[in-house]
Amino acid sequence: MKKEPLLIMKDISKSFGAVQALMKVNLELYSGEVLALLGENGAGKSTLMNILSGGVPSYQGDIEISGERAHIHSPMDARQAGVAKIHQELQLVPELSVAENIYIGREPCTKLGFIDRRRMNLLAKQYLDLLDLHVEPDLPVKRLRIGEQQLVEIAKALSLHAKVLIMDEPTSALSRTETRTLFHIINKIAAEGVSIIYITHRMEEIFELTHRVTVLRDGAAIGTVDTASTNHDELVGMMAGRSITELYPSRESCIGREILRVEHLHFNPPRHTNKRKLQDISLHLHRGEVLGIAGLLGSGRSELFECIYGLHTNHSKARMYIDGVRVQMKKPRDAIHRGISFVTEDRKGQGLVLGRSIGENMSLPLLRAFSKMTFMLRKVEAGHWQEQMDSLKIKAPSYHEIVGHLSGGNQQKVILGRWLLVKPQILLLDEPTRGIDVGAKSEIYQVINKLAANGLGIIVISSDLPEVIGLSDRILTFCEGRLTGEFTQQEATQEKLLSAATRREEVNSGVESTDLHEFGFTGTRRDSNLE
Repeated sequence: MKKEPLLIMKDISKSFGAVQALMKVNLELYSGEVLALLGENGAGKSTLMNILSGGVPSYQGDIEISGERAHIHSPMDARQAGVAKIHQELQLVPELSVAENIYIGREPCTKLGFIDRRRMNLLAKQYLDLLDLHVEPDLPVKRLRIGEQQLVEIAKALSLHAKVLIMDEPTSALSRTETRTLFHIINKIAAEGVSIIYITHRMEEIFELTHRVTVLRDGAAIGTVDTASTNHDELVGMMAGRSITELYPSRESCIGREILRVEHLHFNPPRHTNKRKLQDISLHLHRGEVLGIAGLLGSGRSELFECIYGLHTNHSKARMYIDGVRVQMKKPRDAIHRGISFVTEDRKGQGLVLGRSIGENMSLPLLRAFSKMTFMLRKVEAGHWQEQMDSLKIKAPSYHEIVGHLSGGNQQKVILGRWLLVKPQILLLDEPTRGIDVGAKSEIYQVINKLAANGLGIIVISSDLPEVIGLSDRILTFCEGRLTGEFTQQEATQEKLLSAATRREEVNSGVESTDLHEFGFTGTRRDSNLE
């Protein structure tokens, strides 16, 4: 690397009204370097990168690129300065071809003013070959896998001759294989001299990919460290201002009588879906108990919740009891009336209406309860909204704030607030801390502990083994639609859970086998995945 930084951001400050988002932040980036930008949700990462990429026009401080002052106040300014950003939500037009997406708005033209598609395809092919992406330039983007679409975004940035490439959570929607391919490409383009700012909550990626780490907290730069000389606990301490041992708050379990029993649940999904078949699942849950479910992606964990919640009545069968009384869930409304609340894994796609307010999102399952003669009882609603905001410590100016403007952790709290408003007896939480930072995770853990202490029965699905061990009184393991193990918290170790969660049955031979490589679990602490 060169001794002189390629990029210098000096004393960058930005406020939004009374909120100080950034306070004199300094950042340096060298040619060919992969720099991780780490911090909790709301730490200022997005604001800092939006300033660099031209998304925030007004700010205080100076930016230098290649030794020259850069005046970046629009995306066009950033492009001309050699800065490109790849957003977490890909900015592609599905109906257009790969080449059209790469050169959108910059299409090469013939002398007569028509788009020169042949030349555009040839130019695009050069960047696709550089990225080892073997697809035809005239192929519609919608026919590509997510990982391939990610590479098209990188090709677009390289076609702009970017010196600085900002990558915001680039692996959030990628499979393990696609992630490996992306890492290979990042190393390849970094070797060509492109500098990369890599935003992620996944610690394992930081240690595998980056050269240095800059940590932000509460709008301030806490420090920059060499990746090779730091460790997970030090970075968590820098991010959160507290040690890793404080993540899982202790509680005294007070387990009461059985509240839920599921016997011999079978689920045969329709062929056109990608749902996992469930085979003879039986479980029980007590009041005040947190029951953890560990398993691989696609093992059938989410399908279990969906069946309990009445989403697959025509394709599932089971005997289900609540407080010892046999019940049938023909639709989700039945589950809600029986005191079951379900927080889905897909927060943005299935959990929230992002364009509506916090309060409106909380009221969704209670529109009848909060209305009289077709008119909404606004004062009644508002009282409940404020109560949940105070109880869950939702960080927002008011319940009128649009949910899409909130951080991931606060969005998750809004969903929790909604389902707590219906006064449930049983709470189903599917990956409740996915996509949120370490500080918000700790707050969610405290909420779960408080609810359990108040007598709720809670079932938590988590791919994070330390999390499921730290939260749960008992843990069940799933593999390929089967229940493969049960452990108390005292018995559970990551090794035992991994072994049980990868215990596969070969249908023809009856031989069990374990293959860890095709799944998202590793033997390392997944609490390093601070999504």
